[in-house]
Amino acid sequence: MQLYLNIGQIILALALILVIMLQVKGGGLGGIFGQADTVYRTKRGVEKTLFQLTIALAVLFVGIAIVTLRLQ
Repeated sequence: MQLYLNIGQIILALALILVIMLQVKGGGLGGIFGQADTVYRTKRGVEKTLFQLTIALAVLFVGIAIVTLRLQ
C-alpha cells in the first residue's frame, strides 16, 4: 500500500509541476501569444480549467501526503 501511495504522490507532483508551468505569470495563456497583460480579464476556458486543476491536484497531493504519514 505504501508503494502505491508513493508512486501516486510522484505522479501527482509531476502533474502539478506541469500544470503550474503551463500557467504564464501575469498574462495567462494570452501572454504566450503576445497579448497585453495590463488589461484586467477574468479566467475563461483553458485558463479557468488549469486554475481549477491546479487546486484539485494540490489538494490531492496534500491528502495523499497526510495518508502516507498516517500509515508510517
